[in-house]
Amino acid sequence: MIPILTIAGSDPSGGAGIQADIKAMTCLGCYAMSVITAVTVQNTVGVSGVHIVPTDVVEAQLRAVVEDIRPRAIKTGMLATAEIVDTICDVLADYPDIPLVVDPVMVSTSGHKLISDDAIDLYRTRLIPRATIVTPNIPEAEVLLNRKINSTDEMHQAAHNIRQMMKPYAAYVKGGHFEGDEKVDYMAYGDTQELRLTSPTIATRNTHGTGCTLSAAMVAEIAKADNLAALPQAVAAAHEYLVRAIAAGAKQDIGHGHGPVMHNWIISQ
Repeated sequence: MIPILTIAGSDPSGGAGIQADIKAMTCLGCYAMSVITAVTVQNTVGVSGVHIVPTDVVEAQLRAVVEDIRPRAIKTGMLATAEIVDTICDVLADYPDIPLVVDPVMVSTSGHKLISDDAIDLYRTRLIPRATIVTPNIPEAEVLLNRKINSTDEMHQAAHNIRQMMKPYAAYVKGGHFEGDEKVDYMAYGDTQELRLTSPTIATRNTHGTGCTLSAAMVAEIAKADNLAALPQAVAAAHEYLVRAIAAGAKQDIGHGHGPVMHNWIISQ
């Protein structure tokens, strides 16, 4: 079984964060490992508290895992503080060949801020340049670029700008925040290449953890492909997994707010 690692915050309601990552990674046939950076107090209605794990404990978790079970790929989710971002970058510098998916988690679906201001610059200057792929949604891309994104054309340009300015191999900007009958995502990768992925808009409020789930699926598919040349196919497979998880989640009734997607659709068909 292929070992992969998520570095993120915990969601006790099971829809996002570490819990969503482990579900998606497992459903996609990988061996999921985790490093917890924060314990959140949240449910489908919102986030009422964030308790940061001490930086030395985050580092100890990460080193314990990678020194024993070398992951085929790694993702980061909620990192919360500049100190944690810095520490993650320091440790990963010893493993430059492991593909890295950076989900720049900054704000929860319910609008709760999940990252300190001083951590954002470190995302731009240290973490994203190390990434194989970075996966911001529209609000996160706006923060990274310090400008508004008002259309799919501007989102397309934002993907290229993030890739050029912050130097990941690929930048994948998610268009789920835009209204319309169709959702569009853009990935800019390599020097000039790009990928456009679309899906019909699904009428549902059950979108808790979509970003976590997509990046976790990307880690799994990238690890299974084990070839950077296959990145577009891996990303497309992860996108398809999420679209079908949203569709399955729309048929469920879990919680009183933004319910989760259904990660296990792939094994319950």
